[in-house]
Amino acid sequence: MKKFSRILFCVAFAVMLISCKNTKQKLQEYVTTYNSNAAGFSAKDVTLTTARGYINDNKIELRFETSLEPTDQNKAAAATSFPELLKTMIHKDQIPQDLIVEGVRFDVYFLANDNTVLDKEILDNESIKEFLK
Repeated sequence: MKKFSRILFCVAFAVMLISCKNTKQKLQEYVTTYNSNAAGFSAKDVTLTTARGYINDNKIELRFETSLEPTDQNKAAAATSFPELLKTMIHKDQIPQDLIVEGVRFDVYFLANDNTVLDKEILDNESIKEFLK
């Protein structure tokens, strides 16, 4: 019984050490996972999405490339549809709130087919409250 208790303690301790990741590790893991799953991402007009992590700045940049022309009409439409896409991603935990709570800022870009910015959102501790309404 004593030997079993020691083994159980060692296993529990190892699991605890493995699960204790700092914010920088979580940031790197998120970017890697996001990019590996990007091929399966599906949203209206989005042709490609990528994530880039900036560890020293505690920031993640998400880019959504679209098939849209860089017109005023598309910019206006993006200003409405893009925040809705982000709300959906937050609720599905595709943009994890725990990283934002830990101080990671998400700079999110919705780009036209020539890579000009149709809409940009910044998700941080303050702005996330608006997206959760």
